[in-house]
Amino acid sequence: MGSIQQWSRRSVLAGAGAFGLAGCGKAKDEAAPAEKARPKSLEATVAGGWRLAADRARDRWRHPIETLKFWGLAPGQTVVEFWPGAGWYTDILAPFLADTKGHLYEALLETNNPADPAAAEIVEAYRRKVTSAKKIYGDVTFTAFGPTSGPVAPAGSADLVLFLRNLHNWMAGGVAEKAFKDALAALKPGGVLGVEEHRGQSGRVQDVLAADGYVQQDYVIQMAKEAGFVLAATSEINANPKDTKDHPFGVWTLPPTRLSAPRGEPAEPGFDHAKYDAIGESDRMTLKFVKPA
Repeated sequence: MGSIQQWSRRSVLAGAGAFGLAGCGKAKDEAAPAEKARPKSLEATVAGGWRLAADRARDRWRHPIETLKFWGLAPGQTVVEFWPGAGWYTDILAPFLADTKGHLYEALLETNNPADPAAAEIVEAYRRKVTSAKKIYGDVTFTAFGPTSGPVAPAGSADLVLFLRNLHNWMAGGVAEKAFKDALAALKPGGVLGVEEHRGQSGRVQDVLAADGYVQQDYVIQMAKEAGFVLAATSEINANPKDTKDHPFGVWTLPPTRLSAPRGEPAEPGFDHAKYDAIGESDRMTLKFVKPA
């Protein structure tokens, strides 16, 4: 599986355009005025002034309030987010849980590969962003997830674990089954696993490496069931029927990534984004699994 380095870099850098190493300073600058008044409702948190304008603009595609309520996010919970990337959901989860006496574990990309310093640098920048603004994010606990990582949280401690558009990366790296196993171990009996993922065409043979970024919903459900989860509910909150799922550079052809050339190659200046921008962000499944009591 020579793609371990590639998929780790790909997944981390996917958020770098919105986050970047300079993103930390910008996030803190926007956050400062909001530190005086701390919201306690999810709606107020989503409207928080510390969230970047570019992130708020994506609410129409990601529906954070509806999605988190579907998964049962509640005040005072212990939540684990796997691979937060640029921190799009961290900017909602961490302040909400800090305000309501809950706790957030962030299972960061495992960065013990000396051959991939860029991934480690971006993960460290994310960590600095969170720890330098504790009045916004509270006391977040950082763990790790990857091929050789340990527990993402103390066993049986979590009310909610979140997989947010990352299963395709873990399939590419051969650690998808481990992700489900680690999530099950972290959850309390009756705890919830929430999954948001780019939804592939049904009725086809699933690429086990998910090279185009899409995963069939039935395939995800089967992986979860094999790990010991029970499917509790599905939702079309994040569906997009305009997504034809046959784009030249996979799901990353669509916003917000908007690739115009294969990954690792220079952008094609003549590429016409209009067709793909008109589609919007990807069609996504939203699934709720429960750890049996």
